[in-house]
Amino acid sequence: MRDKSMAWLEDYVATNARVFAQAGVPYIKLQDQTREAGPMAASSLAITAALARFLRAEVPGIGLGIIVEAHDPVASLSIAHAAGADFVRLKVFVGAAMTAQGPRTGMGAQALAFRNALGRDDIAILADVHDRTAVPMSSETPEFAAEWAQKTGADGLILTGADWADSLSRIRRARETGIKRPILLGGSVTTANVGEALTAADGVIVSTALMRKDAAASDVLRWDLDLCRRFMDAARG
Repeated sequence: MRDKSMAWLEDYVATNARVFAQAGVPYIKLQDQTREAGPMAASSLAITAALARFLRAEVPGIGLGIIVEAHDPVASLSIAHAAGADFVRLKVFVGAAMTAQGPRTGMGAQALAFRNALGRDDIAILADVHDRTAVPMSSETPEFAAEWAQKTGADGLILTGADWADSLSRIRRARETGIKRPILLGGSVTTANVGEALTAADGVIVSTALMRKDAAASDVLRWDLDLCRRFMDAARG
């Protein structure tokens, strides 16, 4: 979407956020997907911060989170701080992992230090534990990495296995290890399995299952209101 105008991007984020708000979804994430090997580019940071602040004003009734593709907790937290967002999602929070952009090391200590410098402990940090889009560079188990993330200071953990059964197993093992932080299941959640997911996890992250099947690449509206409502009905049980 780098070729789109700010007006188009504002329309895009507001239109789709209203779908989620109407369906009763409590939280959404604004995501910058610009692939960058180093810190977030200044242009990407500026655009994302402006869109986040615009979205907060246009759809104030829904919780807002920030995630960026760059390995840059300072950028994520800066955007959240400027926009009044509720949380950030940070990948490779502890340990080390090989990604498509190269090796990345744990950003947890830097994230906590910068959040403290901002005086914004109210911005929650959700930390991915062995995210499926990267390969761990060391041999610790997911539950051991979850302990690291909890001790480092993450407010919540996101666990996602190689498949559905593996995701549920990772959550179960993390609980058995003594993880007390809220755990979100990070992938493969659908209307059909969200009930099962919520018997194991405190929350779920879902996107693809709720998207319009007939959306063209140029369409502003990407998520389906009816699918979102059905999903929330299933989640409520």
